[in-house]
This record gives sequence, C-alpha cells and structure tokens, in this order.
Amino acid sequence: MTTTPVLDNALAPASTDSATSTLRTALTSADRAEMLALLERYFDGVSETQFAHDLAEKDWVLRIRRDGRLVGFSTLQQYSTEYAGKRLNVIYSGDTIMAPEAWGAPVLARRWIELVHARRALRPLEPWYWLLLSSGFRTYRFLPLFWREFWPRHDAEPAAGPAALLTTLARARFGRCFNATMGIVRFSQPQRLRGDVAAIPEGRALDPHVRFFLQRNPGHAAGDELVCLTDLSDANLTAAGRRMVRGSRQ
Repeated sequence: MTTTPVLDNALAPASTDSATSTLRTALTSADRAEMLALLERYFDGVSETQFAHDLAEKDWVLRIRRDGRLVGFSTLQQYSTEYAGKRLNVIYSGDTIMAPEAWGAPVLARRWIELVHARRALRPLEPWYWLLLSSGFRTYRFLPLFWREFWPRHDAEPAAGPAALLTTLARARFGRCFNATMGIVRFSQPQRLRGDVAAIPEGRALDPHVRFFLQRNPGHAAGDELVCLTDLSDANLTAAGRRMVRGSRQ
C-alpha cells in the first residue's frame, strides 16, 4: 500500500537532513516502531498488522532524519516480470511519508534516485519502470519534476504500449482492487491523510499537473490511489532529474 511522499518543492535546501538506504531485513524492532509511529501521526486507517504485512513485501527502506529524528521514509520493492515476451524490471514504491517540517527537502528524491540507479546498474540492458500509487498530489508532482514522460498525464494520452503495460502491472499486483476504467486502486482498508496534510493549498489547483490529479482521482481524500508508471531510463530524466543524478554521484 502506497501513501504520500510530501515533496512540495523537492529542490529546496536540505538543511540538516540526512538520508540512508537500508535493506528491509536489517531493520530492528525499534526501527519498525519508529516508522509506524510516523505513519500513524499523519494518516488515518493505519494498522500495525497491515503495516507489517506491507513492509514484509519490500526490499529497501529509505529513511530521512533531521537532527537525528525520523522525519520521513519510503519503502521499495524490486521485482522482474515478463511482458510481451521480454523481461522487464519494476520498482514499486510502498508506504512513504515526509513530515510537514521536512517538506521541500531534496534528500529523499536524491537518495531514491541513487538507490534506483544502483539497482539498474545490475541489469543495464533491461528496461526498468517505476510503478507508483498516488493518493496525494504531492506524490504525483514527483513525476513531472524528474521525468519527461510518465502516465497518466494532463497533456497527452499514453500510446498503446505504455497504457497496456500499466494496466497489466496493476492488474497483476492489485487484482480486484484495481479499476482499469478509472485507473484507480481502492483498497478495502485505505490509509487517508489527516487534517492540514490532506488539504490542497490555495492556488495549487492552478498547476495543470495538480488539477489533472484531482480530476483523475476525485476520491483521493478517501484513500483512492491513482496508478502511475514511468520509464526509469536516463534518457527520460528532466533537467532536474539529471541534476539529482549528478548530485547523488558526488
């Protein structure tokens, strides 16, 4: 189950923030409890059992700290599948949250891209895709900020190939929870952003990407998730994405 990385301005100064990537199997009980507590602070509908189940499926955990305190994390799963007779690799993002105090910090994006590039380097000749669920507009805004082409989007319809791939991956992963007509996943026990974190700031709906997200996912406040897909190749990076890659290599 994916929640909402809060990245209003992913290129703002990072201040005292630091990011680490850890194998999920290396997490301690204290690490897990700390992550759960942060998620519960900003979401309704979180259960310890579901959190543990979702986490058990993931391979990696990115954690963001500010002055030693956990202020954000994201979980990732990597898997391979066959499509149209070819092998491809998928990065699937799980539970993700950034505390409001850390909104705008670029460390999550930079470390995420760094980790994904490291995984891609193990199979450089195979295609890689990011399968993302968006229950909040800030999650969705991550896509146009760092990738040139992604789906769905406000200014173009996907070609038959990407559209079919998105539907195939979503059906395989989410089963009956996926509504192919709407492109939405509706879990039986959704997680919903709380209070001010869920609010749409005045003026943000003027952004065409935000407006499109709100139109395509009208049930976002109830926890509905918009299924998104992007090609993770270097050629698909925006200028901001390329800067993140260069920054991660320094």
